[in-house]
Order: sequence, then C-alpha cells, then structure tokens
Amino acid sequence: MQDYPVEKLSIHMRERIVLPLITIQQYAITRGREMEEKLINNPERDVFGKLVMRCSFGIINAGRNSA
Repeated sequence: MQDYPVEKLSIHMRERIVLPLITIQQYAITRGREMEEKLINNPERDVFGKLVMRCSFGIINAGRNSA
C-alpha cells in the first residue's frame, strides 16, 4: 500500500465507518439470540433484527463506495 496512498486512505476511511457498524451488529445479533433462546417475543426483539439488517446495508454500502 506504500505506492498507493489514495487507496490506503480510502481503506482507512472505510474502516472508520465499518468497525462501529460491525460492533453494533454483533451486539444486536447476540441480544436477539439471547431473546430467542429464552423464548422472549416482544417488540424489542424485532428492533434488534432490524438493526442487524440496517448495519448490513451500511457495511455493504461502505464496501461499495471505497476506492
């Protein structure tokens, strides 16, 4: 990457967006699974599912827009 400073910067910027999204997504997956295992069915569980999907969209878009 030494010879490609623009690409290096692009990857760095993408990582600043993607890493928080992955962290949020992992938390939502964990909480959703815990609720599923305990057979808890409330609106909060649906919110975690939607959060997982929205994070996926953000991660995909960050990957497409890089470089």
